[in-house]
Amino acid sequence: MSELAFTYPARLPIVPLTATPKTSAAVPGSKSITNRALVLAALGGAPDGCLLTGALRSEDTEVMIDCLRRLGIQVQEDWAAATIRVNNPVPGGIPATVADLFVGNSGTTVRFLAAMVALGRGRYRLDGIPRMRERPIRDLLDALAQLGVKAESETGTGCPPVVIESEGFRAGSVRIRADKSSQFLSALLMAAAYAGDNPDHAATTIHLDGPRVSEPYIDMTLAMMRTWGLVVERPAPDAFRIPTGHRTAVAEYAIEPDASAASYFWAAAAITGGRVTVRDLTKASLQGDVLFVDVLEQMGCRVEECESGITVHGRPLAGVDVDMNAISDTVMTLGAVACFATGPTTIRNVAHIRHKETDRIAAVATELRKLGAGVDEFADGLTITPRPLTGCAVDTYNDHRMAMSLALIGLRISGVVVNDPGCVVKTYPGFWQDLEKLRR
Repeated sequence: MSELAFTYPARLPIVPLTATPKTSAAVPGSKSITNRALVLAALGGAPDGCLLTGALRSEDTEVMIDCLRRLGIQVQEDWAAATIRVNNPVPGGIPATVADLFVGNSGTTVRFLAAMVALGRGRYRLDGIPRMRERPIRDLLDALAQLGVKAESETGTGCPPVVIESEGFRAGSVRIRADKSSQFLSALLMAAAYAGDNPDHAATTIHLDGPRVSEPYIDMTLAMMRTWGLVVERPAPDAFRIPTGHRTAVAEYAIEPDASAASYFWAAAAITGGRVTVRDLTKASLQGDVLFVDVLEQMGCRVEECESGITVHGRPLAGVDVDMNAISDTVMTLGAVACFATGPTTIRNVAHIRHKETDRIAAVATELRKLGAGVDEFADGLTITPRPLTGCAVDTYNDHRMAMSLALIGLRISGVVVNDPGCVVKTYPGFWQDLEKLRR
């Protein structure tokens, strides 16, 4: 994005480290928390607005901010201070009655806003880049339709462009699937807390059909909703009940550093045998991806939690067999680490990542094979067998996590060149500068 103060070449060579890193790293604010906080602050109705501190500036958060402004919500960012102030002239509602929203390739933005604008009274259209037009959202649209909202995929594919026509939805009962993305449920939970009163229903009850993926992200949504005074009851394991009329005006909210981004620096310690501390994160984080360090520990690393953050001490690595459904954004990071282990690593139960910025299972398999690793791909995961690696140009598929993960291999292997390194602006514009700090 032009506003982001980072310019990258079309191809970026990764120079191997000449010394074992023994350092600390500071990563930017969590994208997942920032975008949830923007929605909750926009609906929350604090009299003087809500100040978000530690906020992430990235492509995903900037498209969310732009969309909120198009909806009539006041957003003032101070990126030098990493703060955003959000003020809604219509607390709990949507000021605009018509809006055309561009969401880029931000899954959180399109899904959270599709549910949020259903609280409004008007017509709202959401669209993004070509890849966004391949990403599923039908399950959320079907759920909104059960609440009386006209919510349709413009092309009939179940993917964006999406058109939402609503007179505001009232509390009711709804069923939804969350086996492709937990964001469908998170979007509906946050919006349902502001549903209108209904003489027949004192609450919105959400019933889950089938399995759900990435459960820590649902837990994150629920924890943040509690901060905003929103009540979510669990009458059954697969049901959520959100009573109407419970809310708190939050004047300020602090955003944690991004645990998914932290995984690259912990992985760098594992790959190089070094020691890297990621500051200001603990295992009590709202983010499930902080538990990536447990996988590294299973592989042989030593993990230490201290006052300043979480430290990974790299040691000889052994392959593991691991279910990564709960921390699936770190699958690509583990793929890079697995190339330096003794014995194969199998990653299971992550079929849903085929619907992300790219088909991440296929993309990881393709690129690791280029580098020389043995990879067996299956429907919901892959097995990586270490073999001698040779540097080459790797493709990133306009996927920030592919770029950041594959770069880690270049810390040990010469000749690795990352194509389209600028795709990291989606969630971590300063990644390449921070990676270079490992040389200090």
